[in-house]
Amino acid sequence: MSVVRHVLNRGLRLFEKRQLAKVQSHERLRRSFERKARLFFLAPWGSRVQADHLNGVPVEWVSGPGVARDTGPVLLYFHGGGYVFGSPRTHRAMLARLSGLSGLPACLPQYRLAPEHPFPAAVEDALSAYRAVAEHPGGVILGGDSAGGGLALALLGEILRTGEHVPKGLFAFSPFTDLTYSGESIEENAQADVMLPTNRTDEMVEMYLPDGGAEDPRASPLFADFAGAPPVWLTVGDTEILRDDTLRLADRMRGQGAAVEVNLEHDLPHVWPIFQPYLPEAMATLRGLSGWLRSLSGR
Repeated sequence: MSVVRHVLNRGLRLFEKRQLAKVQSHERLRRSFERKARLFFLAPWGSRVQADHLNGVPVEWVSGPGVARDTGPVLLYFHGGGYVFGSPRTHRAMLARLSGLSGLPACLPQYRLAPEHPFPAAVEDALSAYRAVAEHPGGVILGGDSAGGGLALALLGEILRTGEHVPKGLFAFSPFTDLTYSGESIEENAQADVMLPTNRTDEMVEMYLPDGGAEDPRASPLFADFAGAPPVWLTVGDTEILRDDTLRLADRMRGQGAAVEVNLEHDLPHVWPIFQPYLPEAMATLRGLSGWLRSLSGR
C-alpha cells in the first residue's frame, strides 16, 4: 500500500469524517463538496464536458481525451452523496479518467436530491435517463458510487422487474444497498472507517425516506430480484461501514444466477477512486475496472 494512502486516510479521519459528523445544513454540505471537487478532483487534460437533458433530466456527457460521445457502450453513471448532496460536477473528473482509460463516453444524470425531492424521485429520474440512452450505439453500462451505486442497482432491479432492455453490465464503488443498516460492518467498522460517521445514518434515511419503506427494493436494492442480471463488478474497502452492503449483495445476486466480480481492498477510504490521480490505489482500481469494461464492449 502506498504512502499516499496513509496520509489520505489520516487527513480524512481528522477533517472529513469530523465535518460529516457535525455539519447541520445539507445546503452547506453541498457547497462544501462542490468546492472541494473543484479544487482537488482534476480531470485529464483534453477531457470534454457537455451539458444536456435526457427525458427532462439534466445530465453531463463526459469524455476522456480522444473519446467520442457516440462511441459505445455508454457509461450511465450516478454520483454518490447519500441522496442529499453531490452532482455530476463533483464526479466528472473521475469519470473523465475512467472514460480515457476505457475508451468509453460517460453520461452523468443530475437526479433530484433529498430532502427537497425524497424517494422515489431519484429512481424516477434514473429510469427516465436510462430509457433515453437505452438504444445508444453499443448499449449501456450502469455505474455509480455509494448512494449512486445503490441507485444504479435499484435501477437495474426496476429494469429487470419491468422487462426493459437490459444493460450490458453494472459496476459500483462502495455501493449503499441497505437502508435498513442490517449489515454487521455498520458497527464493526464504525471506528475503522476513516470517512463515514455512523451518527448521521438515521438522519440521512429520514431525509430520503420521510414516509419509511427502507425495505423497498427501489430504496434498498439488497432486497431486489436480480434474476436475469448482466455481469456485475463491485469494489469496497474492508474497513468501510458499507462493506457488508457489497458482500451481502454479491452473495444474493450470485444466488440468483448473476456473474458478480467483487474486489475487496484493504484499508482504503470510501469511494477511493475519486482521489485519482493522486492515490496510486485509485488509479489501479480504475485501470482494473477499465479492463472489465473493455471486455463487455468487445474492445
